[in-house]
Amino acid sequence: MIKRNLAKLMHTMGFQISHSNNQMKVKPFNGPENEDDDDNGTNGNLTFVNPPDVAAYASWLVKHPSALNMFDSITKEAKGKRVVVFLDYDGTLSPIVEDPDKAFMSAEMRMAVREVAKYFPTSIISGRSREKVKEFVQLNNVYYGGSHGLDILAPPRAVKSFDKKGNEVAFQPAKSYLPAIQEISIELEDTIREIQGARLEDNKFCISVHYRQVPPQDHEILKEKVKSLVENRPEFRVTEGKMVLEVRPSIPWNKGDALNYLLDTLGFSNAEDVLPLYIGDDRTDEDAFKVIAGRREGFPIIVSSIPKDTVAWYSLRDPSEVLAFLLRLAKWKKSETSFFK
Repeated sequence: MIKRNLAKLMHTMGFQISHSNNQMKVKPFNGPENEDDDDNGTNGNLTFVNPPDVAAYASWLVKHPSALNMFDSITKEAKGKRVVVFLDYDGTLSPIVEDPDKAFMSAEMRMAVREVAKYFPTSIISGRSREKVKEFVQLNNVYYGGSHGLDILAPPRAVKSFDKKGNEVAFQPAKSYLPAIQEISIELEDTIREIQGARLEDNKFCISVHYRQVPPQDHEILKEKVKSLVENRPEFRVTEGKMVLEVRPSIPWNKGDALNYLLDTLGFSNAEDVLPLYIGDDRTDEDAFKVIAGRREGFPIIVSSIPKDTVAWYSLRDPSEVLAFLLRLAKWKKSETSFFK
C-alpha cells in the first residue's frame, strides 16, 4: 500500500520511478537495533535480530507520532511561514548498509531532495566528510555540512566567502586543528593495524574508527587503544556511536550549532516566521532536535523503526517514509505557490 501510494504521489509530481539502477545493489544492514545508528552508515557482518516489539513501538508513537500521519497538522502550522529544511544522510536519505562506500542515495530520493530544495532552503548535515556527502547526493542547490557541521559550504545561489584568489571558502570552526587531526590519523592507523576488521575513515575534521567486523572479544581492546592515544590530547575527545569510535576536536560545536549557523547565514536567525525542519536518525542529530525544541517552533523528526530516547516531536520509520514525506512536502508547497500566482 505504501509503495502504491508513493508511486501515485511521484506520478502526480511528474516523476517516474525507475525500477532499475545503474548503481550496485546494496544489502540493507539488519544489525542489532538496540543501539543507536552511527552517522557514517558503516556496517559489518549481518546479524539476526529479534522481531520488533510492536506494542512498545506503538506506545512510543503516541509520544512521537508519524510525521506522515501528522502531515496536515504540520503544513497547517507552516502555512504563511518560512520552512528551512535540514537533513541527515546515512539512515535518513540512504539506508544503513554493510559497506559505507555503497550507501547510495536512490534516484527517487535525489529527485525528492532536489524538488524540496526548489521551495525551501535545504541543508544536509552529516558525520561524513563534506566532499563524500556531496559525492553521494550530487545536487548543487543545497548546503553541505560535513564532520557533524564542522565543514559547511553554501550552494551557488547563496552569499559566499572567497579568498584572495577567488576560491570558495567553507566555514570551518576547527580549521586550526587539521594538522593535529592528520597526525592522530596516522597514529591511529598504526594503532589499529593489528586488530582484525578495524577500519579507519578520515572525515577531515573527525576520524572514525569502525569495528563492526572486529571479533567481539577485541572490541574493548580496540576502544582502549583509541582512547589511550587521545587521552593526553585535551584538545580532542572520543565519542561513541553504533560500532564506531570518533575522534573529534573538543570545541563546543555540534549539529545544533551548525543549524543555528545556517539559519544565521540565511538571514533567519532573528526571524519570527521561520520554522526549521530537521530529519535525522542518529544520536548526533539530537543536538539539532534540542535547538528546535528550545525555539518551541519547528519540526524535529527522528527516523527510527524502534523506540528510542529522543527529544524529537515526530517520527518516520525509515528512508522510504522520509522519501514519502519529502515528496508530500514539495507537492504541498508547489500547490500553495501555484494558488497564489
